[in-house]
Amino acid sequence: MSNSNSIKILANNRRASYEYELGQRFEAGIALSGGEIKSVRAGHVDIRDAYVFIRKGEAWLMQAHIGAYALATGFSIVKDERRERKLLLHKKEIIEIARGTEQRGYTTVATKLYLKNGRAKIEIALARGKKLYDKRQAVAKRESQRDIERALHE
Repeated sequence: MSNSNSIKILANNRRASYEYELGQRFEAGIALSGGEIKSVRAGHVDIRDAYVFIRKGEAWLMQAHIGAYALATGFSIVKDERRERKLLLHKKEIIEIARGTEQRGYTTVATKLYLKNGRAKIEIALARGKKLYDKRQAVAKRESQRDIERALHE
């Protein structure tokens, strides 16, 4: 696995594509502390409720759960597993995200957490909440697609 651009997906937020219409996507680094990176590598992450908040020109990841690393000692022990974590983005990307979220009904949600060349990265997307009938339509489309697949394989 010494691929120069190796990617290992650790967490997928499938619920985001169900709850939201996903728009433009961004890749961001995450500022982690202590044993958090080891916990991420071990897969002790949950991004189902994670979203991005822009404050004072900086992007912050909110409500992402990164479990405590069992073998961590001393200062590397993380007290709050859902603490705010700074996202590492270019200034232009932060401005673009801020403009997108200023529009009514838009938010920024986490869609994927992965390791890229050994570094923790998160994919975030500008998203607009779906209405109930949009969700029903998506479920109906998925079920009809499944029926078509079954008919083809019989």
